[in-house]
Amino acid sequence: MNIFLLKTCTKKKPSYAVKSLHTLSICRHFCSHIFKQTPRSKRLDKALRVLDIILPKPRVDTKSQVHLRLIQDFLQTDSNQLVARDFSHDFTLSNSSFGLSNAFDELLESSVVDEENSISMHPDLQREGLKLDASFLSNAVSSCGSARNIRGGTQYQSFAIRSGFIANVYVASSLISMYSKCGEVISAYKIFEEMPVRNVVSWTAIIAAFAQEWQVDMCLELYRMMRNSASEPNDFTFTSILSACTGSGALGQGRSAHCQTIRMGFFSYIQVANALVSMYCKCGSVEEALYVFNNMHDKDIVSWNSMIAGYAQHGLAAQVIDLYEEMEKQRAQPDAITFLGVLSSCRHAGLVEKGKFYFDLMVEHGLKPDLDHYSCIVDLLGRAGLLEEAREFIKNMPIYPNAVIWGSLLSSCRLHGDVWIGIEAAESRLLLEPECAATHVQLANLYASVRCWDQAARLRKLMKDKGLKTNPGCSWIEIKNLVYRFRAEDKSNTRLSEILDALDCLVDHMKTLGYVPEICEAEQQQ
Repeated sequence: MNIFLLKTCTKKKPSYAVKSLHTLSICRHFCSHIFKQTPRSKRLDKALRVLDIILPKPRVDTKSQVHLRLIQDFLQTDSNQLVARDFSHDFTLSNSSFGLSNAFDELLESSVVDEENSISMHPDLQREGLKLDASFLSNAVSSCGSARNIRGGTQYQSFAIRSGFIANVYVASSLISMYSKCGEVISAYKIFEEMPVRNVVSWTAIIAAFAQEWQVDMCLELYRMMRNSASEPNDFTFTSILSACTGSGALGQGRSAHCQTIRMGFFSYIQVANALVSMYCKCGSVEEALYVFNNMHDKDIVSWNSMIAGYAQHGLAAQVIDLYEEMEKQRAQPDAITFLGVLSSCRHAGLVEKGKFYFDLMVEHGLKPDLDHYSCIVDLLGRAGLLEEAREFIKNMPIYPNAVIWGSLLSSCRLHGDVWIGIEAAESRLLLEPECAATHVQLANLYASVRCWDQAARLRKLMKDKGLKTNPGCSWIEIKNLVYRFRAEDKSNTRLSEILDALDCLVDHMKTLGYVPEICEAEQQQ
């Protein structure tokens, strides 16, 4: 409506239109900058040229109009934001040493777009050795993606559409990556669909976008479409596909992707091999991960860390320690992630002395422990029943403990029935996360474990009054390349009755073998 008002004003009197610009909050800062820097006769012309860049023209095709409406609606959601200000911010991220507001201001005075859809060279850009071309625009969009600045990215997109650079494969690919990093995979796919020309960069960008959402089926479908096009996949394409398989636990599809890497000669690429190691470990096939790891011609720190993390994930502490020692023999320099994997394995295996040793060794290597490393030690001490030592360890930490660390101590207190330290840990965690449902549940179970039923009931009533609910756990199984997920209390599965019958058979079988189920006392009181 503001833009319509501005156009109406220009038909009546230019000076009135200039005054009305002051009332448009979307252009307030930009207009004030123009009034200070330029003569009065140029104000209206320059303001309209800014709007001309943002607004679509009738000659733009239907698909482009869809994107322009999306951009226009997005910009209108916050009237205090300004196109020129965000442009200036994004340009600073790119590598500019002069303010874009001035350069953009003068750029509007000069010829912006010629008949060849290329932007003319600006004197300030020449002095900086920069050219406002497709490469410049692609880098600017990439900087918005890195900063998760979707507002700046959409503004660059509107400029690319107006100037014709939207048809450039690298500009469009950068927009796809920008939207995917901002969590807008649908917008990324719309741009991909509208691309007149696609290359391996654009195909890989859209596959990576869906891989980030763990949509492995869509990644494989896009890969099939890519193979039917003129573009050939590269190592980054397969890395993205394997990443999707890793996140979704799709072992069968990951094996298929592995076969494709061998068939197309990408198996020897180190980033592909690292992705394979992570995928097999995450999907539960440690033997296959080790086979890939042992057959790598070269290993970097990511290779070692992936295998160590895989062993740690499955509680294979002895293998983790052996691999770390082998790593030192190979003179590979460990980093903070390496020690995090080692400490995690010691925590799961209850290796208290080993855990302390590797924590001290980390400091000797000149590495500064972060909260994750401290959390491992607290959990290690707590699981071993050394609750007082864990409490003192937290107090002596050089950095402030987070909710995860207090949660680890609380879980250990629940395990060993230490009410007073548990209450202290729960209070400390609730100060950091007052609405954490898991903390309320753990504290209620702690009260129940020492038969303080009134306090446990009070906490559960408090949770009910606040509407706090814990997120249910999830498990999955893969059958014939299809992943089936199961959540606690989820009754949406059409074969629920058959699943429950199978579970009853398993429980009966365990009882015949002498297994006695451990039932929480809090559950018995409900």
